[in-house]
Amino acid sequence: MPDSRISRVFARRADEGRGVLVPYVTAGFPDPDATVPILRAIADAGADVIELGVPFSDPLADGPTIQASSFRALENGTTVKKVFEALRAFRETHDTAVVLFTYLNPVLRYGDPAFCSDAVDAGADGLLLTDLPAGSDPELEARISSSGLDLIRLLAPTTEVERVAAVSGQAAGFLYYISRTGVTGARAELPEDLVERVREIRTAVGLPVAVGFGISTPEQASAVREVAEGVVVGSALIKAIDAGGAEAAGRFVVGLRAALD
Repeated sequence: MPDSRISRVFARRADEGRGVLVPYVTAGFPDPDATVPILRAIADAGADVIELGVPFSDPLADGPTIQASSFRALENGTTVKKVFEALRAFRETHDTAVVLFTYLNPVLRYGDPAFCSDAVDAGADGLLLTDLPAGSDPELEARISSSGLDLIRLLAPTTEVERVAAVSGQAAGFLYYISRTGVTGARAELPEDLVERVREIRTAVGLPVAVGFGISTPEQASAVREVAEGVVVGSALIKAIDAGGAEAAGRFVVGLRAALD
């Protein structure tokens, strides 16, 4: 496993017997000046790896909450360069691992070599592209992997066991297991087959697994921690931010952190 900031935090939490907390926030939401204070608040509250969403106009994998946050961020004038500027400002005070979460279009429009180079310069540790399946563009995947960014891969409930190893072989940092089919969004209950499915994946791969999509409460995070190394929370945090900004985000993450410790 590459010695990246992401892999080190997963290793450290494993040694401590604690779960890795991966909160998601959309850059530029709810207003352009909010991103850095929110990043600092959730880092101080116990985030281990932050997924920083680069807003996109057609975020098909995201549910209504994150879609709305992305649209508002775009209305606020958020661009890829402004996301990098916010990340650079965050890096002046914090060393929390950051994964850029986005779609292919913003990366290709920016130019993928320049995107990766500028992302690394700004302080990003990883890149997750929701619409780049493993093996779909080997040259692009190789350029990302060689740029210094961990290429985070998605696994779905529909991913065949035989393909899990192939996907993980092209990944770094951690594997993001989507707990359910469909789009992102808070859910009242976790899928019934989640425990069995994650255990199956963990026997087939060497990378740690973080589970996301639908996790919205400390109780759900604690349940996921029983089978996976990490927990990703997005929509529920976006709702907290919309209601109360950075302060509310920090309070919400404190509760999740306690559940994983």
